[in-house]
Amino acid sequence: FMKILNVGYGKVESIPIGGTNPLVFIGGPCAIESRDHSLFMADAIVKICMELNISLIFKSCYDKDCRSSPSSYHGIGIDEGLSILSEVRDEFGIPVISDFSEPDAAAKTGEVCDIVQVPAYLCRQTSILRAAANTNRPILLKKGQFMSPWNMKNSVKKLESFGNSNILLTERGTFFGYNMLINDMRSLPIMADTGYPVCFDATHSIQMPTSMGNVSGGQREYIPHLVRSAVACGINSLFMETHNDPNNALSDPNTVLDIKYLKHILEQAKILHETRIEMLNKFGKDMVHIDE
Repeated sequence: FMKILNVGYGKVESIPIGGTNPLVFIGGPCAIESRDHSLFMADAIVKICMELNISLIFKSCYDKDCRSSPSSYHGIGIDEGLSILSEVRDEFGIPVISDFSEPDAAAKTGEVCDIVQVPAYLCRQTSILRAAANTNRPILLKKGQFMSPWNMKNSVKKLESFGNSNILLTERGTFFGYNMLINDMRSLPIMADTGYPVCFDATHSIQMPTSMGNVSGGQREYIPHLVRSAVACGINSLFMETHNDPNNALSDPNTVLDIKYLKHILEQAKILHETRIEMLNKFGKDMVHIDE
């Protein structure tokens, strides 16, 4: 039986993730660029999700600590960033999420964010996992590009040992040689076997890490294909970074999805998810899952 993650507290309505609940979208610009841009993007994404009746968790980060180049945009900073996320949360009544890269930043992040994100590169770091667990918020745990899906159970056990079992496991691609990621869709049911809900990060999955010297490239044209594949495999949440002007985005300009495509991709994802749930309800798990 899959655990159900409930995201949202206070005046924000809680959103259930997992089991046969509706697909949840986690999205927004990769990095917080300004207050006005964040509010503009939140408003645009909220309107699309309301039209499709899809629950939204707004994602944008105040600190981009894993940039390839020291000259890359590293973020707006924790205090201003969390203030902006708090305003988005209050203005639109939606949960918000951001990651953190230093243990000391976790508590502040958890005071504002309904769910905290552990970056993929840090998914094994005990100090980061302990700090995330201690926020008492749900945790979006990204699978490291260097990690097998079955070894994610060790990071899960760490979080559980620190007293937090509100976990959303997230696939974002696996290193395939140099400067290339590939998606093994088996990782989704393998991680789901932990009993925790699973998310698919479509925009980071098409990243080509540092393939442009000091900037990561990407193959955005494959986002729709990967989304359809992942939803059919049985994810509970879909993660995509999106921007109104990708080429001029301050972070991940080669991978963020142009918002003009967001509605079409989410609509397809919702239809596929609902079809899969209908199959489960009608035929039972054995019709779509083969035991050893």
